[in-house]
This record gives sequence, structure tokens and C-alpha cells, in this order.
Amino acid sequence: MSILDLLRPEAILINLDAADSSEVITRLGNVLHASGCVHDGFIEAALKREASMPTGLPLMGDINAAIPHVDIEYVKKSSLALATLSHEVAFCNMVNPDEAVPVRLVIMLALDQPKSQVETLQEVAGLLQNPQIVSGLMQAKTPEEILSALRG
Repeated sequence: MSILDLLRPEAILINLDAADSSEVITRLGNVLHASGCVHDGFIEAALKREASMPTGLPLMGDINAAIPHVDIEYVKKSSLALATLSHEVAFCNMVNPDEAVPVRLVIMLALDQPKSQVETLQEVAGLLQNPQIVSGLMQAKTPEEILSALRG
């Protein structure tokens, strides 16, 4: 399944105003929970995983991203949630956890198969390496514009 198959308009938050990475993860987790895609405990598991295995990803341009995710047992149905942030929020760097990454784009993965987790992470990483797609995501004003930007 591709990102476009997993991301529904109701799971897209545009210009989210969040105080910190925990609030971003909680808000995206709530969207996935409300849509019936994840089990109770998903948000707590995502926060715990982020604390021990951070997901901040420095990109080549002005915008950095984070890709929080959890183990498959917390997922009922594979899905994604995406947020563009109104201002930078610090996530710890996935490569160097002692370093903070100022993030404006967050894609939360909720995947129910280990193989799909690897494939989807690769697809997301590939999209994030494309400055035009990242710029399109950040300029989007509606969920439909987000989906259009992801199509390239």
C-alpha cells in the first residue's frame, strides 16, 4: 500500500499549533484513534517509543520532519496521519538522539505488518528527500492540497 492509500483527509492536520513533540504525537494519535485505526494505548506507546528511539529527521531544505511510529500490536488498521506545524517543534534526532531537530512536518505511521512498516518508511523517506514535495506539503491549505502534493 502506498502513502496515498493510507492517508485519509480526516487524518491531516494543517498548521497545527503544538507546544512540543508530545502534543503533536498525541494530537495525531487521537485522530487515528477516533477513526478506529489504532487500539487504546497507541498514544502512550508512541510517546514511549519516541523517548527511547527518536524520529526527528533533518532534511536538506529549511523544513525538517519527524516520523513517529509504534509496534504493530497497537494498530487495528494500517493508516497514516500527517501534520504541518504552524511553528517549529523540537524532536530528538533519530541518528543523534542528543541533538534536537526543529520540525515543521510530521508523518505518523500506524502499520499492522512489519514488512509494510519498512516499505512505508522507505516511501516516506523518499518523499521527504524531494524538496518540491516538502514545499508543496508546507504550502497546502487543505487536506486535498496535501494529497495532491504527495502525488507529486
